[in-house]
Amino acid sequence: MRTYPIRSVFAGLAILLSLSAAFAALHGISTSISADPSLAMYDDFNKAFVRHWKARSGVDVVVKPARSKSGEPIRAKVDGLDVVTLALSYDADALKKNRTFMLPDRQKPLPQKSPYTSTIVFLVRAGNPKNLRDWGDLTRPDVQVITSNPKTTQTGRWSYLAAWGYAFKQSGGNEALAFEFVRNLFTNAERADSEPGGAITAFIDRGVGDILLAWENEAHLLARARGSDRLEVVTPTMSILAEPIVNVVNEVSDQNGARDVANAYIDFLYTAQAQDIAGKHYYRPRDEKAAAKFARQFPPMDLFSIDEVFGGWKEAQNTHFDYGGLLDQIQRKQRLSASKP
Repeated sequence: MRTYPIRSVFAGLAILLSLSAAFAALHGISTSISADPSLAMYDDFNKAFVRHWKARSGVDVVVKPARSKSGEPIRAKVDGLDVVTLALSYDADALKKNRTFMLPDRQKPLPQKSPYTSTIVFLVRAGNPKNLRDWGDLTRPDVQVITSNPKTTQTGRWSYLAAWGYAFKQSGGNEALAFEFVRNLFTNAERADSEPGGAITAFIDRGVGDILLAWENEAHLLARARGSDRLEVVTPTMSILAEPIVNVVNEVSDQNGARDVANAYIDFLYTAQAQDIAGKHYYRPRDEKAAAKFARQFPPMDLFSIDEVFGGWKEAQNTHFDYGGLLDQIQRKQRLSASKP
């Protein structure tokens, strides 16, 4: 067995799809460690694909889930890594630097957009007692916001960028106003644990805060699990568009028919059946018919991309999250304000 240590891939979920020596690794959007909803969705995807491939080829295919903590490299001992989907385009750039694995530009020009999307929304107490409807409400002095730490979690970073993008666009592109808006919002933010699950536990189980910034799919699943008498989902007018990147890795994907299986798995994600699965798990389907079917659970909103507002993930990382970046500056101002008598 040949072994390929994956040192450049960062995500919260991996799915290994095996056909003899063929494997595929799939990474979902969600980075929640406590209850990863993308794991359940990919379980349904995989079961459906097994039946699909058997009917199409007459060959059985085995799908095995594997998990990795967000922010740590996926290390898989496999005969071949054939498919990879990533939550962040910055991750794709990192993977391209790996000499063992190559990402062909399957999406440039785009024959297919990402198979499903998500975004950041609000989870509030039942009845929305503070009447929190949009991002501007989160800077009110009577509001306590619960969010994951943007220094240590991807969920926290997406939430930070969603808030920044809202303020940036609302102000007509004024970075100084966006900075002050996010600083005011994070002044209201409760310090959450480093894991996304810590924020969820604080808000739901300990009753801390008035609002939780969460992935749309996670918010709906939590509201459904805990009951409408306890929680409800609020969709703001604007938020950030999160898209997984789906691609094929070249290194060993021609072995034992692996490329055919890998490409078939990717193509399957765009079928009506898979799009329906995505919608049932509260991800936004790409297919127009599927999107219409689930329209009631996905109110319309203005979604902006990382590229549109921040110039891409690499630029967002450098500007906001690197040492001395805007997030550090915001936190420094908060510490100075807190220290004043």
